[in-house]
Amino acid sequence: MSSSDSYYGVAFTSLVTTDESLFKQTLKFYHALGFATVKDFDKFTNGENSLLAVGTSRDSLREVWLESFKLSEIDELGFRVPQQEARNKQQSEGALLKLRLVQQSKAAAQQTVARANLVVTYFSTELAQLQQRFPEAKLESSDASGVQFIRLVDPLGTRVEFTNFVHPADSKPTGKGFFESADENNAPASAAATPAAMQANIDLLKASLTGGAAPAPKKKIAVMTSGGDSPGMNAAVRAVVRTGIHYGCDMFAVYEGYEGLLRGGKYLKQMAWEDVRGWLSEGGTLIGTARSMEFKKREGRKHAAGNLIEQGIDALVVCGGDGSLTGADLFRHEWPSLVEELVKDGRFTEAQVAPYRNLTIVGLVGSIDNDMSGTDSTIGAYSALERICEMVDYIDATAKSHSRAFVVEVMGRHCGWLALMAGIATGADYIFIPERAVPAGKWQQELKDVCQRHRNKGRRNNTVIVAEGALDDELNPITADNVKDVLIDLGLDTKVTILGHVQRGGTAVAHDRWLATLQGVDAVRAVLENTPETPSPLIGTLENKIIRMPLVESVKLTKQVADAIEHKDFDRAIGLRDTEFIELYENFLSTTVRDDGTELLPPGERLNIGIVHVGAPSAALNAATRAATLYCLSHGHKPYAIMNGFSGLIQTGNVKELSWIDVENWHNLGGSEIGTNRSVAAEDMGTIAYYFQKFQFDGLMILGGFEGFKSLKQLRDSRADHPIFNIPMTLIPSTISNNVPGTEYSLGVDTCLNTLVNYTDDIKQSASATRKRCFVVEVQGGHSGYIASFTGLVTGAVSVYTPENKINLASIAEDMSLLKENFSHDKGEVRNGKIVIRNEEASSVYTTELIADIYCEQSEGKFGAKTAIPGHVQQGGVPSSKDRVTASRYAVKCVKFFEAWNKKNQGNGDSDSRVLRFHYNAKGEKVSTVEHEDDSAAVICVNGSQVTFKPIAKLWEEETSLALRKGTEVHWEEFNKIGDILSGRLKLRAEVEAARKLAEAQK
Repeated sequence: MSSSDSYYGVAFTSLVTTDESLFKQTLKFYHALGFATVKDFDKFTNGENSLLAVGTSRDSLREVWLESFKLSEIDELGFRVPQQEARNKQQSEGALLKLRLVQQSKAAAQQTVARANLVVTYFSTELAQLQQRFPEAKLESSDASGVQFIRLVDPLGTRVEFTNFVHPADSKPTGKGFFESADENNAPASAAATPAAMQANIDLLKASLTGGAAPAPKKKIAVMTSGGDSPGMNAAVRAVVRTGIHYGCDMFAVYEGYEGLLRGGKYLKQMAWEDVRGWLSEGGTLIGTARSMEFKKREGRKHAAGNLIEQGIDALVVCGGDGSLTGADLFRHEWPSLVEELVKDGRFTEAQVAPYRNLTIVGLVGSIDNDMSGTDSTIGAYSALERICEMVDYIDATAKSHSRAFVVEVMGRHCGWLALMAGIATGADYIFIPERAVPAGKWQQELKDVCQRHRNKGRRNNTVIVAEGALDDELNPITADNVKDVLIDLGLDTKVTILGHVQRGGTAVAHDRWLATLQGVDAVRAVLENTPETPSPLIGTLENKIIRMPLVESVKLTKQVADAIEHKDFDRAIGLRDTEFIELYENFLSTTVRDDGTELLPPGERLNIGIVHVGAPSAALNAATRAATLYCLSHGHKPYAIMNGFSGLIQTGNVKELSWIDVENWHNLGGSEIGTNRSVAAEDMGTIAYYFQKFQFDGLMILGGFEGFKSLKQLRDSRADHPIFNIPMTLIPSTISNNVPGTEYSLGVDTCLNTLVNYTDDIKQSASATRKRCFVVEVQGGHSGYIASFTGLVTGAVSVYTPENKINLASIAEDMSLLKENFSHDKGEVRNGKIVIRNEEASSVYTTELIADIYCEQSEGKFGAKTAIPGHVQQGGVPSSKDRVTASRYAVKCVKFFEAWNKKNQGNGDSDSRVLRFHYNAKGEKVSTVEHEDDSAAVICVNGSQVTFKPIAKLWEEETSLALRKGTEVHWEEFNKIGDILSGRLKLRAEVEAARKLAEAQK
C-alpha cells in the first residue's frame, strides 16, 4: 500500500462508469464479494420518485448503493443483537459503496482516470471463502505477525484488497468471534479508563446477572393501533409484543388509540406473552382504535407524554394510516419540549425525566386502501381485496343468470388500489379510480361502448367497479348511481351494490398475517437500533422484501397524491403510485378497455403465441391464460392453447386458437381449463417441433412447476436439432410447492396458503376447545419446505418439520419436552390449542401418524395428539385475489417479452431466416439473427424487490438441485427463525433448560 491514493478501512466509496456493460459486471463483482444492494435507482423509471432519488447524484442514469454490514454480536439464532443489549460492544466497520452509471462527459472521464490509481483495503474474517470465489487471487502472507492479503481488481480497474487486520497498526489478526460472540472478555484494553460513574453502572449490571443486585431497567415499548381498523392489525400487535419480550423488553399496549394515550392508566396495559395468544386469527383490532381531537392539540400531546413517562415508556410502535403516522412523528419531534414543560408544570422532576429525553417512533401502515407511498402493500389491503372479490364473484353468478349489469362501489377515497385490483381480479368491464380521472362529459359514451362491445362478444353480464373517491377531470364526483343511470340508458337491467364496511371485516388472509408479522418483528428491531438522530422509520415492503423508509417522506409523498388530484394533475397523481400500480392499470386498459382495435400492431409484428400448462394443477393457471389471451387479442396476436399438456400435443396434436368468449370467465376458475399433466417436452421432441412449425409459433408460455422448468430446459437444449425452438419461451412458475429455482413466488401459493390458514384456524379452534390437545398437520410441498414454514409462521405453530431440517429422535424429544412444559402451565384458558406443521417429505420414517402416536405415548396424560391432513384441497379452489392479480401481471409481462425478442429478430431479408432465427453467411457459417439468443428461454422470477427474466440455462447450472426438484437457495429460512421466536418455542426451550439445571442442582 505504497500508493498515495490508498485507503484502509474505508467507510464510503463512489465508483463511476459510462459503460453499462462494465456497470453490470462491477455490480456482479461486488455482490460476489458479499455486498448487498440497499438502493437501486434508475433515472428513467424512478426519476419522479423523490423517495428513491434522495441522496443520488444528479448526473446518475442509474445508481446502486451496496453495503457491507458490520460484524457485531449475534444470538443463538443468528440474529444481530441490538447494541443496547449486546454484551459485546465491539463492531467492525461497515462499508458503503455507491456505483454510478453516467453519461459520457469530461467530468466522468476525469473520475475514471482518478479511479485508476485507487487502492481500497477492507477488513475481512473470511479470506479463505474469498479465495474460493476468486480462484485467480492468491492468499498472501506478509510477515510473521499473521497478516494476510487477497488482492483483486474490479471490472472498473479499482484495486481492492482484503486483509485480516482491522487496522494497519494491529499486531495480530482479528477473527469473527471477536465481534459476534457474547464474551464480555472482548472488551477493549481501554476499559480501565472508563469513568467511575459509568464503571459503577457496569459493575451493578454484572452483579445483577449473578443475583447480587436489582436488575437494570428494561426498555419499555408501547404498541398502538389508530385510525380505521384493518385485518392483520392483531397479528402486528402480537408480533411486536412477543418480539419485544424475546429481546428482554417490557411491552405495553395502548388501548383505544390516541384517546388511550390521553387517558393513560388502565389504557396503558403491560402485555404478557399469553395476552396475545390466538390473535393471529382475529379480525379488527383487539386493543381498539379511536380518533382523538384532543391529541391534535399541543396540550393534549403534553398530557399523553406525561402518561407515557409515568410508565417509563419512551418508544412507540404505531400501526395506522397516514394521519395516525403524521401525528406520531409530530409527537416525537415535540417530545423534548413537552418533557421540559412537564417539568416546569411540576408533574415531574428533572431526575425523573432524565431517562426519557427522547421518544422513538416506528410506523406500520395498517390500511385497507393501500394508499401509502413507498410500500407495495399495507396491512389489511389484500384481506379487503379478498372480501371484494368474494362478493363480486357472488354477484357475477346472479348477474349472469338475469343478464344484468352491476355497479359495485368499493372503498378508496384518494386511492384506487382496491378498485383497480378488484377490476383485474374479477374481470370487470370498467373501473373508476381517483388517480386517473375520466374526461368530463365523455366517460359516459366510453363506458357504453365498452359494455356494449363485450355484450356483442357474448358476455351475459357487465361489472363496473367504482372507488368511493372516483371523479372526472373537472373534479365532479362519480357515484355508483351516476354509473347506474348510464347503463340503464344503454338498456341494461342495472343494480348497485355498495360493499361498505364488509371490506374491513373478517380475519386476515395469509399475506396480511405474513406482512404484519414480519413488519412487527422488524419494528421492534428498529426501535432497539434507532438513535435520537435517526429519522422515524416506516416499515414497508417491496415485492417480497421488508424495507425501512423515512416515515415523513412516505407520508409527504402520500399526501401529494391528493394534492395532485385537487390540482387536476392526474398524470402526477398516478405517477406517485408505485410502478406495479401503473403497470397493472395499463394492463387493465390494454386487456379490457382498449380491445376495440386501437392497440392493434402492424401485421408484420403480430405473433402466434402458444400457451401450455405443465405439472400438477394450481390456482390462477386460468387467470394467467385469460390475461395473456386478452392482451394478445387486443394487439393482434393469435393465442393458441396446447390442450392437455405436452402429452396431449404429442398424442393428439390438439391445439386450439382461443377467442375472447373462450376465456371471458376464467378469472376465478381453479384448476386448468386447457388441461395439465406431469408429462415433459422430452417425451417426443420431433412431434412437438412438427406442431410448433405447423402453427408457426413465435413464442411459448409455459405455466407450471418443476416439470415446466424441466420442459423449458429441454426445449432450449433441443434448439440445435430443432431450430423452431429458437423462439422466445418463458415459464411462469405455477405450483403450490414454490420449488421452481430462481424465484421466491409461484402462482397458486397464495391460494394454497389461504386454504391452509382457514383449515388450521378451524383445527386450532378444535384443539383449544378440548384445552389439552395438539394437532399434527401434514402439508404438501414435496422436498420444498416453503409451504410448511410459511404456514407455521402465520398460524403460530409450536414446531415446523421441513425437508431442509430433517426430523430425528433428538428433535422429536425436544418438541415433546416443549409441549409437556407448555401444557403443564395450562390453566384452562381459551386459545390454547397447539399445532405442529409437518411437510409431507420431512421424513420417510417419522410419518405424521407416528409423530402423533409418539406424542400421545410420551405425554404422560398431559395432552392428546391427533393428525390432520388437508391433502389435495391445497391444490384446488377459487384462486385468491393476489394470485389472480399476479397471474395477470406475469402473463402480460411474458407476452411483452415475446414482442421484444421478436422485434430483435429481423432475419436476413427472407422468411426462413426469420422463422429459424439464423442464416448462413457467404462462408457457410451459421449466424444467429438475434444476439444473446440463449437469454430468450427464461423464467419470470421474483427475488427480494426485483421481478426479472432469468435465462433457464443459467438457472439450471447455478441454482438447481435436480435430485430434490427445487432451487438451491432456501429463501424462507427466516420464516422458521421468526416462527421459533413468536410461537414461544425459544421461550419454552429456555424454560425446559432452566428446569433441567434446577433438577441437576437439587440432586
